[in-house]
Amino acid sequence: MLRVAFVQPDGTRREVSAPVGITLMEAARQHGVAGVVAQCGGACACATCHVYVEGDWQAAVGARTETEETMLSFAAATHDNSRLCCQIIVSDALDGLVVHTPDGQH
Repeated sequence: MLRVAFVQPDGTRREVSAPVGITLMEAARQHGVAGVVAQCGGACACATCHVYVEGDWQAAVGARTETEETMLSFAAATHDNSRLCCQIIVSDALDGLVVHTPDGQH
């Protein structure tokens, strides 16, 4: 199991374990992480699993897809490091990944 961290807007850090092959959204839901609502259940049909990928991790998670770009246009307060965590597949390269949940999605 790999470790990933979700940082809340108040700075609270929640580390969770995740097996390779699931999405970051699934890991968040399995562990009850606040701020990852995921109303569409991971179909990339909403923007309620919006996260900010911390610093150097952006290259490791890869680029957004066109569909993800479209869905992010509906999210509030997006930045260059915004991603939908339903589109981030947990891999060995993401062990230690840190993402932040946006304020207002809680």
